[in-house]
Amino acid sequence: MRYELLVGLRYTRSRKRAQGRNRFISFISLVSMLGIALGVAALIVVLSVMNGFQEELRTRILGVASHIQVQSLDGELAAWQRVADQASQHPAVRAAAPYVQEQGLLSFEDVVRGSMVRGILPAEEDKVADFGRHMKAGSLEALQPGRFGIVLGRDLALALRVRLGDKVTLIAPQGLVTPAAVLPRVKQFEVVGIFEAGMYEYDSGLALMHLADAQALYRMGDGVSGVRLKLDDLFAAPRVARELAATLDAPNAMVVDWTRSHANFFRAVALEKTMMTLILFLIVAVAAFNIVSTLVMAVQEKYADIAILRTLGASPGSIMAIFVLQGAIIGFVGLGAGVVGGLLIAHNLDVVIPALEAITGATLWNKEIYYINELPSKVLPADVISIVSVSFVLTLVATLYPSWRASRVNPAEALRYE
Repeated sequence: MRYELLVGLRYTRSRKRAQGRNRFISFISLVSMLGIALGVAALIVVLSVMNGFQEELRTRILGVASHIQVQSLDGELAAWQRVADQASQHPAVRAAAPYVQEQGLLSFEDVVRGSMVRGILPAEEDKVADFGRHMKAGSLEALQPGRFGIVLGRDLALALRVRLGDKVTLIAPQGLVTPAAVLPRVKQFEVVGIFEAGMYEYDSGLALMHLADAQALYRMGDGVSGVRLKLDDLFAAPRVARELAATLDAPNAMVVDWTRSHANFFRAVALEKTMMTLILFLIVAVAAFNIVSTLVMAVQEKYADIAILRTLGASPGSIMAIFVLQGAIIGFVGLGAGVVGGLLIAHNLDVVIPALEAITGATLWNKEIYYINELPSKVLPADVISIVSVSFVLTLVATLYPSWRASRVNPAEALRYE
């Protein structure tokens, strides 16, 4: 073992019989380690939650929405079959399905709720969305043309207090104009299914019906609101949307991909992740620069030791290396503890969050605010590596000035009064 490492290790920890200031310096070293560990653990946990939240949000949104939508500028796409066939010829498009999307009021007994009404072809819709695996009761296949069946989101069904077989009244905003007044269009629908996508926005405000029933209710004839497309690679959606916009034979059509239709969600998550990373790195920086005070105090305490080492032939570089090693050891131990603690928490959030809620009595994760019903977590090795690298660099930077001061100690001056 090189003597610089040996001396650095001995300076990092107090000896069994160390007293007074030396023991205090070791206490400050311990505090610095804990600060770095807490900062690194917090960074790993927060970034893992943000990664998981972003992926879960994207998965759940696209499980109900679509990768690309071809919509009509005037609200009604007449030649939708031709558009669907042309879009399906693109090598990146896996499936296409028409839809009708309008608003409506659902009422049952004395309860009324507004919702988005979507007309679908069940067999085709199952190819572009994941409603089939989200069904909690009934099935999409129960939506038959002319039967006027309806599938509700779980929270919407709970708000209306309906179950399978109940008949709800749908009030369409398009009305009949009579000399007396404008009468709304009203139709009864039988609840044939309930789904739970895990996205509060859809579970509380989306109702599905057969495409033919929606066309009849909203007087669209054979037209639809648009065509929904599913791709092999969802991240290729912007490129595919541009290519389809240039090739589709539909003058009044507008091609919108998921990065545009849900841009606010993902921009907000990305911005929040960036700001949280910067804020938490400041915490790590504060903890790392606590090492400055530790090493400054250690240099003051070891003036005589430094002078003796210099008189024995130690170079200024060796003296500097001793204190750099001391700070690096503090940072390395703190980083190790922070990485282990952060990974343990990030991988066990499903246990940690309920435990904290039970202890504090507060709701830490509200699905009405965060859109999804559970706190997700995804640890990315790249994030952990970057956190450890940046934190260790901050630790080394914090050791430079005190170590340089130690290397500048004049042996004659230090030993004058010894």
